[in-house]
Amino acid sequence: MKKTVRDIDVKGRRCLVRCDFNVPQKDGNITDDKRIVSALPTIDYLREHGAKIILMSHLGRPKGEPKMEYTLKPVADRLSELLGTEVKFQSCPTVVCDTIRAMADSLQDGEIMLLENVRFRKEETENGAEFAKELASLGDIFVQEAFGTAHRAHASTAGVADYLPAVSGFLIEKEVKFLGSAVEDPQRPFIAIMGGAKVGDKIPVIENLLQKVDTLIIGGGMAYTFFKAMGLEIGTSILDEENIGLAGELLAKAEKAGVKMLLPVDVVCAERFENDAPSKVVSRENIPADMMGLDIGPATVELYREALQEAKTVVWNGPMGVFEMPSFEKGTKAVAEILAGSDAVTVIGGGDSAAATEQFGLADKMTHISTGGGASLEFLEGKVLPGIAVIEDK
Repeated sequence: MKKTVRDIDVKGRRCLVRCDFNVPQKDGNITDDKRIVSALPTIDYLREHGAKIILMSHLGRPKGEPKMEYTLKPVADRLSELLGTEVKFQSCPTVVCDTIRAMADSLQDGEIMLLENVRFRKEETENGAEFAKELASLGDIFVQEAFGTAHRAHASTAGVADYLPAVSGFLIEKEVKFLGSAVEDPQRPFIAIMGGAKVGDKIPVIENLLQKVDTLIIGGGMAYTFFKAMGLEIGTSILDEENIGLAGELLAKAEKAGVKMLLPVDVVCAERFENDAPSKVVSRENIPADMMGLDIGPATVELYREALQEAKTVVWNGPMGVFEMPSFEKGTKAVAEILAGSDAVTVIGGGDSAAATEQFGLADKMTHISTGGGASLEFLEGKVLPGIAVIEDK
């Protein structure tokens, strides 16, 4: 178990909190503030317990330069609105400077400030010791609250913990609890659903899950690489050519491990990668040479429904088709609806799966939606995440 903010006395102490405020914007306006909102419980707790709060985050990819289109000023403004109190902000091209040090030193208990985008410094992504030391000099305690970047060993996510005691915020605590217990101590039957385009991205995850799940469901673009490994015609469907052999090996490993591996039995094919392209449902053995699979078909939905009805724990990572196009959203939507109506513990592994549940208005019906796509994948892979490893054990 990792220490959280509950396990230390924060009153009067400067808490340096790494959040994930990497939010989408248009013309300087934030278009989706979910990541900001997800940090509020930790910030509120620190305020109520008299901490001096110094928030930090990255935004976009300024590539180590102070590019003002990536300033965190809009985030400070939105935080001020949400919290009903001023979040102090002063843009500093080097992130830490004399002005910022003075600001941090003058904070009163319960007051909040936000640093400029940590990626304005190239040392951030290099986990440069000097920059980590500069950041650490602003605080007394490091609070890790950025699960979305916990798989990166950066100065603000891991390096600062070399100089400050590190604890987690409530968001990290929740992520570790749900992802950890789902994979290491699940209620059974335990089913994993893997989708998305490339098998290569998910091979280590699938290999790890094959040792833990009772059933593995495959959908999305990666299914066609498995079809190819089975000797089926896939037409012009997406193919991860260099991993056909590995897909075949995974099928064999599943059989050997006694894991039921479900692949689509029918697919929705179209002539082109366009929403209005002519389409039809065909069995997986009959994909036309001049068409591409863009969604799972209705028979597959029923096959997956039958399996999922028995589940007590489900982890879902990756859509069943091109859900961004209304013509090819049915498979992904059906799986989301099945999980929404299930009594199982349902853990959605961030990224496109999270976006899909939001799109279909079903996010609040899931047990847990991870805030980090890449981080949740590495967690499911069984990797140690640097940003979590640095948090002190209880």
